[in-house]
Amino acid sequence: MRKPLVLTKSNKVKDDLADTLVQVVIVILVTLFCLTILLPFINIFALAFNDGRDAARGGVFLWPRIPTLDNFKAVFKDGKIVSAYKITVSRTFLGTLLSLWLMTMSAYVLHIKTLPGRNFFSMAIALTMLFGGGLIPTYIQYNRLGLINTFWIYIFPGAIGAYYLFMIRTFYDGVPDSLIESAKLDGCGWVRIYTQIILPLSKPIIAVIGLYCAVNHWNDWFSGAFYQRSNKLWPVQTVLQSMLNKAMKSSEEISSVGQLIAAEANTTTTDSLKMAAVIVTITPILMVYPFIQKYFAKGVMIGAVKG
Repeated sequence: MRKPLVLTKSNKVKDDLADTLVQVVIVILVTLFCLTILLPFINIFALAFNDGRDAARGGVFLWPRIPTLDNFKAVFKDGKIVSAYKITVSRTFLGTLLSLWLMTMSAYVLHIKTLPGRNFFSMAIALTMLFGGGLIPTYIQYNRLGLINTFWIYIFPGAIGAYYLFMIRTFYDGVPDSLIESAKLDGCGWVRIYTQIILPLSKPIIAVIGLYCAVNHWNDWFSGAFYQRSNKLWPVQTVLQSMLNKAMKSSEEISSVGQLIAAEANTTTTDSLKMAAVIVTITPILMVYPFIQKYFAKGVMIGAVKG
């Protein structure tokens, strides 16, 4: 008969020491990982609020050496950025709402197992993730639809993302069928089940997909640059790109002594404008994350665990 395993005091001390060492290593690795993420952002803030000419000499890392707001004044001086913010905020709000509405409804319909042609529709949507028409055919199509040089070019073309749609459907697959059957027995139709049962249970995935859609809208500069003939409908990203291009060209085209003196008197540089533009771009969208943080951790695990 085998003797029972007895945990001695020395073994317990060794196990506790090993657990402590593992925890210390994990804390050190996580701290280093966080620093690799935070330090570049801190450096961007320091350079954005520092004098451009002084920053060009180097040595500015964690805080401004000569604090100034001239970089931000240069970004906002012509007033275009204000109207561009209105366009960006409007497209982000409307585009995100429309995308969530269409994708949650589409995913709910594809979730219904009795839907005729369910597999065909799923395959057809999945094919859009693999094949595209190309830039020129896409431009021709948008032009024929009357979307070129309009605000709606930002809203309708990207209203539904196949990848996000399948993420939402995967979440719906985790909703117990007994809950849906109980609602049917109580007299609920498909619309009522969607609005009163599915949507309230979908807060985590809606928060995650909503954040993804909002970030995509906020960071998009391509649509404004290629599909808008008038700069009055440019979003923030396109306006900032245009401003940086002009600043780079002006710094390269200095040919006279007078221009050189004027350039030396200017406290902003192309690099300092870039950093200020980054701050202007990322700060508003970063303020959204704390409001959905409690849903984000659960939502990003959709499809990772099935039970």
